[in-house]
Amino acid sequence: MGAAVKRISVRDVMKLQFGVIDDKATVYEALTMMKRLKTSVLVVNRHHEDDEYGLLLVSDIARKVLAKDRSCNRVNVYEVMIKPAVYVAPDMDIRYCSRLFARFSLVRALVVEEKQVLGTISPNSLVLDGMFALEEAHD
Repeated sequence: MGAAVKRISVRDVMKLQFGVIDDKATVYEALTMMKRLKTSVLVVNRHHEDDEYGLLLVSDIARKVLAKDRSCNRVNVYEVMIKPAVYVAPDMDIRYCSRLFARFSLVRALVVEEKQVLGTISPNSLVLDGMFALEEAHD
């Protein structure tokens, strides 16, 4: 029997702080919240139990609002957001999560358990926190 491989789950490296916004908010309101929270992503809340969460990324605002010279006061979050947002389980191994990100060219995903958002996960978290911890375990 070889040494046990250290397993690190998404829960161990996810970002717990995140902002939540309604899809009817303006992009200006979203940018204001992003600046206040010092983040480049917001979770777009569900309307009801059977609805799905969305994601609003700064990169999508740049592409769909700024590059098209649209007023952020006249564009609503629902026009720019990604919905449904891709989400993963908190107990998913970071190796599988990383493969999912690569396969679908994701830059962010939600971490959801029992229909509740627990946090967000990004390639940066997977590599800088998760992979680093894996390597330290091998030493």
